Amino acid sequence: MQENLKSAAILQNNEQWIPGGVVSLNRKTEPNICFVKGQGSRVVDADGKEYIDYQAGFAASFFGHNDQDINDAVKRTLSESQVLMGAGPTLLEGAFAKMFCESVPSAESIQITTTGSEATYHAIRIARAVTKRDHIIVMQGGYNGWHNDVACNVISRLEDVGGYVSPGEYPFDSLSAGVPKAHSDLVHVVNYNDLDSINYVLEKYEVACILLEPLLQNIGIVKPQAGYLEGLRELSDKNGCLLIFDEVKTGFRHALGGYQSICGVTPDLSTFGKAVANGYPLGVIAGKKKYMDYFVHPDKENRVLIAGTYNAFPLTTAAAIATLEKLKSPVHKVYEHVEKLGSALEKGYQEIFSKLDRPVYVARQGSAFCVYFMDHEPVNFHDVLVNHDFDFDARYRKELIKKGVYNFPAPIKQGSISFAHTMEDIEQTLEVTAQVLKQI
Repeated sequence: MQENLKSAAILQNNEQWIPGGVVSLNRKTEPNICFVKGQGSRVVDADGKEYIDYQAGFAASFFGHNDQDINDAVKRTLSESQVLMGAGPTLLEGAFAKMFCESVPSAESIQITTTGSEATYHAIRIARAVTKRDHIIVMQGGYNGWHNDVACNVISRLEDVGGYVSPGEYPFDSLSAGVPKAHSDLVHVVNYNDLDSINYVLEKYEVACILLEPLLQNIGIVKPQAGYLEGLRELSDKNGCLLIFDEVKTGFRHALGGYQSICGVTPDLSTFGKAVANGYPLGVIAGKKKYMDYFVHPDKENRVLIAGTYNAFPLTTAAAIATLEKLKSPVHKVYEHVEKLGSALEKGYQEIFSKLDRPVYVARQGSAFCVYFMDHEPVNFHDVLVNHDFDFDARYRKELIKKGVYNFPAPIKQGSISFAHTMEDIEQTLEVTAQVLKQI
């Protein structure tokens, strides 16, 4: 019997009205599954099949799907008939901003957006306004949004970017048509964990900012080597450019103060999203007040525009406040719980994969994980591209899905444990993993 019949019918119907049948085409996957319900760590598809979920809306649903506390906060804004008038402040944005700044040490003030991509867009604008420079540096294997400056070089083909170079940079491997050549010439792509290449670009161009995920989580889990983030801070200060941490995926999933509070390196600006409102659409630009105040600079020539009809929409802002309250709560012990589950999953994986006749490395940071089919911890994108077994990874993920464990069905994509997961979920995941490996 063919699986996912209703999902197939939904996609086919959508394709009449939506190009590709999906409104965000990075969701278009094989197998095609339409998920219709989620509660806690579990999701259900249109055909009624249940899965343990490790996709979590690209890591957004840190508390799990439809968390009761967060949903109740959203419902209160509806029952109170709160309004987004489009004039004056909303009732909740100041309360959220205060909570956020108290949580993230580098945040002296913030602005709120609807998405993480908007947040990185505005952060780059601030950097260019502050420095009066146009060039930016981004990472091969990093994802910082959909806009022209950063829609490039995530999971590139070797023939598109060439082999590993250091010091040096890689061709702009656009994720989209319609990016002007003159625009892409301002974007310089280097490998993560490569300070020599950062210095190479800084010496050649007038760079406004270095923008990166402090922990690469769009090609799995690639961690900074000792001294790397500190080196970025030093080079930024030396060259007068801004250091921007894109914490859209790392922020609040790993610590209340963001990953920057773990690594001990303070960026000039940071961007947040996803877990900050447990999947409700909200992004944040945060940073030093002297830079954030460019949004209200007295000189028109220096003032950075920020606008958005839905910025600080009451429902999403209520969700974000409830998320921070729950993260702060000593009752829930959120980070302690997800670390316990993550550690159990990692140890279980190591035991199971040690019996496999191929190299495996299990990478994990707290609740985020990735299994690499290579014999060492990855250092950068080229390291993964050359050494990881992409074909085996794809087969492995699809077989897990067939057995009710959902990781995104594309190689080297991060898995995410939520606060709603239980030790029973982890044990069941490990049992299914062992079955799948025997099968393939």
